[in-house]
Amino acid sequence: MIAIINYEAGNIKSVKNALNRLGAEAIVTEDITAIRQADKVIFPGVGDASFCMKKLREKKLDEEIKKLKQPVLGICLGLQLLCDHSEEGNTPGLGIFPNRVKKFPQGNEKVPHMGWNDTQFEDLPLFQGLGECSDFYFVHGYYAELGAFTTGTTEYILPFSSCLQKDNFYAVQFHPEKSGTVGENFLKNFLEKI
Repeated sequence: MIAIINYEAGNIKSVKNALNRLGAEAIVTEDITAIRQADKVIFPGVGDASFCMKKLREKKLDEEIKKLKQPVLGICLGLQLLCDHSEEGNTPGLGIFPNRVKKFPQGNEKVPHMGWNDTQFEDLPLFQGLGECSDFYFVHGYYAELGAFTTGTTEYILPFSSCLQKDNFYAVQFHPEKSGTVGENFLKNFLEKI
């Protein structure tokens, strides 16, 4: 059973629908016991980092997420909140990844970064069958810096961590649930190979 963490941070329904299309049993929950007992956990998110961290603390999910031992997949804001700190609202994150999250610099490119973009992967089971480079759908105005736990890189204005992994924690900046066949294949790898 897959637990999708509910902390009022958007895009939960589309994640659940994508998992249902793959035949996975998924529940949307904020219940700590159900999350602990799940085979895998998905930590999605769309919205403001400071507001969402406040919601995690109110629901006492901030400390619980750090203790999880099963595979955990952060998506979009989920990736950013798993990092050490975000410039958005000067927000301390969960600190699973030491990366800092910064705002894209203003320049000739539009911010937020919105649309399809290439992601270069390391050769890991999570990316098996996706090719060395795949197009995924992105919507974000903040990015995680490159670091020791970067497993996928995308370039928009500058190179950033589009995939991170440390121990049982995995995270992606893109939206696999909105990325068509390649996104479904990515989610299938998380369900079957991790």
